Amino acid sequence: MRKAIIFLILFMPLINIYAEDIKISQWLDKSYGAFRWDPIKNSGEILYDDSVYSFKLGRKWLIKNYKEKYIISPLYMKGMEIYIPEDTGKIILSEENENKENIKSTGHRIAAVLIDPGHGGKDTGAIGRHRINNKALVIEEKDIDLDISKKLYKKLKSRYKDKKILLTRNDDSYPDLETRVEMANNIKLKDNEAVIYLSIHANASFNIKAKGFEVWYLPPDYRRELIDENSVEEGNREIIPILNTMLEEEYTLESILLARNIINSLNISTEGKSVNRGLKEETWFVVRNAKMPSVLVEVGFVSNKEEAELLNTDAYLQKLTDGIYNGIENFVENIEKMN
Repeated sequence: MRKAIIFLILFMPLINIYAEDIKISQWLDKSYGAFRWDPIKNSGEILYDDSVYSFKLGRKWLIKNYKEKYIISPLYMKGMEIYIPEDTGKIILSEENENKENIKSTGHRIAAVLIDPGHGGKDTGAIGRHRINNKALVIEEKDIDLDISKKLYKKLKSRYKDKKILLTRNDDSYPDLETRVEMANNIKLKDNEAVIYLSIHANASFNIKAKGFEVWYLPPDYRRELIDENSVEEGNREIIPILNTMLEEEYTLESILLARNIINSLNISTEGKSVNRGLKEETWFVVRNAKMPSVLVEVGFVSNKEEAELLNTDAYLQKLTDGIYNGIENFVENIEKMN
């Protein structure tokens, strides 16, 4: 999943392409790989269809797919060029040749979508109270969250027969925040599979003129503990902080892409009836504790009379559902078509 977002890489059988150290640019041309370089950290990644090899200049090991460590002759810089030693290149080629059949048959895929309707039960969330045409309108956030989530669940379930589509609640119950996150983090996945977490909410403000929808993701500089030390061999545990940073950057990028797809689709589906408030960053509990790409969608303000009236209609809730659904569909399609 991580490489598909940045690169589209052709798969071709790899052979022994040199007999001495070679410039990384020549290596990439001949081995059909891609390259990502950070000149500040003196570190980079060599990427293939289903593999990423992370290295740092002068370091005597590289990491495959953020978990497997290989002892190597270090890559180095001479002049303005990075060079890859012969034996290091052979290690990468050997790994890629061994895995090429699996690469052709098992690409990265989104295996599960967890939809989390905010609040529920004793926790009503935001409440909007208005008088419209001499009639009282009381609208509770928990009901909006659940209605949209169930509509979204139905659409995703119909579209993706091969994926797990899950709800943290399907009635007026209240799973606490820890339970919601635990449900997400306990979804069983294969090595080439990923899950996305989507939290649905409605907004409120002391400013009764505030209105519109927005999508939140975790700030890129926030750091979570994503790597379980028990998943890394004891002799390799010194690399856990490095692995954690790599995975955090991957999840952040994917969360931003998911958020962007959803906000763009909501902008279309609402047909100008609301305001696009854009993408925002915050360390919401469910977002910062979900160990996966995750976003929180605020569909509108119950405190705004005009928007509360819209949020009280099934037709408008369906438009919001369609926007979120189309955003997810676009995200999944863009990820999976690049395998």
